[in-house]
Amino acid sequence: MDKRQFDLVGSVVGLVLAAPFMLLAAVGIALTSPGPVIYRCRRVGKGGTIFTMFKFRTMHVATDEQARVRITGTGDPRIFAFGALLRRLKIDELPSSSTC
Repeated sequence: MDKRQFDLVGSVVGLVLAAPFMLLAAVGIALTSPGPVIYRCRRVGKGGTIFTMFKFRTMHVATDEQARVRITGTGDPRIFAFGALLRRLKIDELPSSSTC
């Protein structure tokens, strides 16, 4: 088995193992907070490459006034209860390699 095949098999196995947790996270967000399940944002990566990062939404959907960028701290009121659980378990970020 060459490296490419090993990587593909490992990716499929990882996705199969992670899928139930991702499904539970999506259902939990949908049931506990109105709005989209997935949060999408652009980040700057290595070498200045811009990529799109997908995360499970852990905060309430912001109004125009609340949309100002601020650092999220412990006890931030914008984080809903199930979102705090996702953050604590470190399963709020989805693996992605999509580039923009």
